Amino acid sequence: MLNIRLICVGKLKEKFYKDVCEEFKKRLQGLCKMEVIELKEEVGPQKLEKEADAIEASLLTPGVTCALCIEGKMLSSEELSAKIGRYALEGVSRLNFIIGSSEGMSERIKRNADWRLSMSPMTFPHHLARVMVLEQIYRALMIAENRSYHK
Repeated sequence: MLNIRLICVGKLKEKFYKDVCEEFKKRLQGLCKMEVIELKEEVGPQKLEKEADAIEASLLTPGVTCALCIEGKMLSSEELSAKIGRYALEGVSRLNFIIGSSEGMSERIKRNADWRLSMSPMTFPHHLARVMVLEQIYRALMIAENRSYHK
């Protein structure tokens, strides 16, 4: 079974974000092993580098890592599904998705990632990204199984 770890810098505070994240984690239970790791958002000098250290310590290894950042490539839901499917065919069983803090992500994390994904050229509330990623992972796995969620 595919192991997916979503590593997020910052804690969700709003109940509505927590609720929808829990719903998608529940839906994903039969499709993969999903784990969400919340890391402390650092402050002060070297903030992003301290966060990078924590991110690197949290990665599933060996595994493939995706950094979610504005510089990433935008994919359709079908393309994301195909990409995850290709990794599975190559024998990859561990995927990491990383969401940096509201101030971004260390260049080191972006550089070391196997690929970069952009959700949109638009700006969204930072914590909404977690909801969007969980939903898109769920959608991608439903597409792969040819189930009816994706229309």
